[in-house]
Amino acid sequence: MNNRMIAIGLGVVGLGMLGLAFASKPLYDTFCRVTGFGGTTQIAEAAPEAIIDREMTIRFDANVINAPVMFRPLQTKMTVRLGEHGLAFFEVTNTSDHDISLMASYNVTPHKAGLYYNKLECFCFEERIVKAGATKKLPVVFFVSPEMSEERNMDDVRTITLSYTFYQTDSFEGAANSAALN
Repeated sequence: MNNRMIAIGLGVVGLGMLGLAFASKPLYDTFCRVTGFGGTTQIAEAAPEAIIDREMTIRFDANVINAPVMFRPLQTKMTVRLGEHGLAFFEVTNTSDHDISLMASYNVTPHKAGLYYNKLECFCFEERIVKAGATKKLPVVFFVSPEMSEERNMDDVRTITLSYTFYQTDSFEGAANSAALN
């Protein structure tokens, strides 16, 4: 009976650890979204009504990983006040001879500013298909929360860098290949 209880206990612990392994990614993603950890930006439903007279310089950065595209910001920086809307544009050009599917990952630096950097609209929210040889202009509508002015540990932040990295997804390419096989 004692060995049986130990075996059941170990089985429960093993299943619990397996469940935590599967839940770790969604839990970590949620933690980052809620806290801004690692420069994870926030997604807002509406802009704040208050605008604080503290200016913030926003710099824009564009990167590509293993995708046949040219990707760049159309402005290198802009100045906004806390709570004020900003509108920035990026441009992506498919340099290949076939349509590709892209996704953008993003973060801000300094990482502690992630909690206050909010996007209202962004090309990074969904996968994009860019036709062969095509160029797309991609908007980002954002604001830096006025609540940032209330945080003493944010007093030294005068510049935030918004960085995007485009990478090719295989979902479109796989769908194109399966359609070609049929």
